[in-house]
Amino acid sequence: MRGARHSLPEGRDRLLDRRSGPARNPHRRLHRNAVGGPIMKIIDAFGKQCPLPLVMAKKELDAGCTELAVQVDNETAVKNLSRLGEKQGIGVSVDAIEGGWLVSFAVGERAEAVELTTPDAAAPVQGACGPMGCGYAVFIKSDAIGTSEGELGGNLMKMALYTLSEAGDPPASLLFMNEGVKLLVEGQDQNIESVRKLMEQGTEVLVCGTCLDFYGLKEKLAVGEVSNMYDILGRMREAAKVIEL
Repeated sequence: MRGARHSLPEGRDRLLDRRSGPARNPHRRLHRNAVGGPIMKIIDAFGKQCPLPLVMAKKELDAGCTELAVQVDNETAVKNLSRLGEKQGIGVSVDAIEGGWLVSFAVGERAEAVELTTPDAAAPVQGACGPMGCGYAVFIKSDAIGTSEGELGGNLMKMALYTLSEAGDPPASLLFMNEGVKLLVEGQDQNIESVRKLMEQGTEVLVCGTCLDFYGLKEKLAVGEVSNMYDILGRMREAAKVIEL
């Protein structure tokens, strides 16, 4: 991960100790060196599940904070915070600390710009943009459609994903939460193939990281991007319409 590492002044490393009590004030500010210079704000997000660390960091960055670090104790938060920096073109570094990680943002250290390419004229258009948003999103919160017993609900979901991949009008976003994340793990070959076809057509596939952790499936995810509530709801807001399966 890019970005300069930020060292704490002597005697302040106790702020990174989970057991340090009052010193771990999420609003505490500290100087990076003894002679002044930039001030770094440290947010204590230990024990907080995503998207809370992400929301807390974005709020500070949007308010103009130029030196920010977030203490987290789970890898999902590390990935989401790193992705936030990349999207905003901000330098990000990650350091291991006692009990977790310190994710540091330096607004003055711009990340490498993403190379812009001319869109392929033959690429499918994911819905027109209008006053209500662009394209459509599909929200999947279960591994089956309906409440029918037996295999019917699961088979209907497989058919739905296959139909989406072959219809020629792919959604802008495919969003998986709750038991829906089970559709994309190893062994779900037909679903995985359908979703990969959609990704090839430009569909963004976001999968709830908290849900994967709950079911113990994060290491078995075969397709899609591990994401969070903040980004998933953001895609819903951006879409002209949301279809729920």
